Amino acid sequence: MKESLEELRKEAGEIIEQCQSLEELSGIETAYLGKKGKLTSILKSLRDIDPSKRRDIGSLANEVKIFILQGLESRKDLLMESLAGLGLQLDITRPGWAPLKGSLHPVTRMMYDLNDAFNSLGFEIYQDKDITSEAYAFDFLNFPEDHPARESMDTYWIEGAEDKKGEQRLCLRPHLTGNSVAYMRKNKPPFRFVYPGRVYRSESTDASHERAFYQYEALMVDKEMPFSSGQLLVNTILECVFGRVVKTRMRAGFFPFVEPGFEIDMECLVCSGKGCSVCGRSGWVEMMPGGPPHPNVFQAGGIDPEQWQGFYINIGLDRLVMMKHGIDDIRLLHSGDLRFLEQF
Repeated sequence: MKESLEELRKEAGEIIEQCQSLEELSGIETAYLGKKGKLTSILKSLRDIDPSKRRDIGSLANEVKIFILQGLESRKDLLMESLAGLGLQLDITRPGWAPLKGSLHPVTRMMYDLNDAFNSLGFEIYQDKDITSEAYAFDFLNFPEDHPARESMDTYWIEGAEDKKGEQRLCLRPHLTGNSVAYMRKNKPPFRFVYPGRVYRSESTDASHERAFYQYEALMVDKEMPFSSGQLLVNTILECVFGRVVKTRMRAGFFPFVEPGFEIDMECLVCSGKGCSVCGRSGWVEMMPGGPPHPNVFQAGGIDPEQWQGFYINIGLDRLVMMKHGIDDIRLLHSGDLRFLEQF
């Protein structure tokens, strides 16, 4: 066994000294020290050697291993200093390589574009935590106690909150609107602000629905806030995002936190209004609810509804990105697929 180890040491030393490339050096390391390498096989066979000789043989085997490792490291240093060892030819006329760099996610880019647009209109950018409570998500927004959105089929409740109520019962925020109450409690009107962020819904996914997605809400509060100002805001923001006038429509709709409430739709830009899977073959995509804040919401925020008026809009940010880039499945946005993201 000792003779085999000495021969292995001599053999490895000669081969390493003659090595001319890093690729070849890596192969030598595998051949001797890999899982099925020559020295590894000898080390595995130590258990079969007479115990009286095992210590001396093991010590020699470790010496050979250290010799090979040191030889590999020394040769690697020499090769790294030599262009020839790297298999390269110096050509000063050859163009260099541009460094690889990433890019902003299309949703993030859209959020920044909207921030710029709203900033130019005098809006403040506001953000809050992803974890909220039953009070801010439902109670302060005029949701009835038996509203289905409170059920676990729609809302992700934090474990351990089942027997609690109000601000003690925590959940992942199912929408951003509760953030407005938090803002109103800290600031005095008049004000105008937006609050972008991710929200969470316990629902089935399809081409236009996700469990975690982004919204972008805006709220204006002043002594006088005519309905036309909210409609103008919607059209102005969409024109800013898409660089052209976008057809919109407003339909009566019920939302507990606004009175009166409206469904604000825009023409589907994926199919140009002809009908597709994104718009449910209708040619229109529901982009946001909107309307004046309900008096109960103002009161929850510490604002007198007799003295102040306002207007909400809640933009589905992911759907806006889909319209801008012609994406027909919202699930692609959060798939993490680099083949998809590298297009932006």
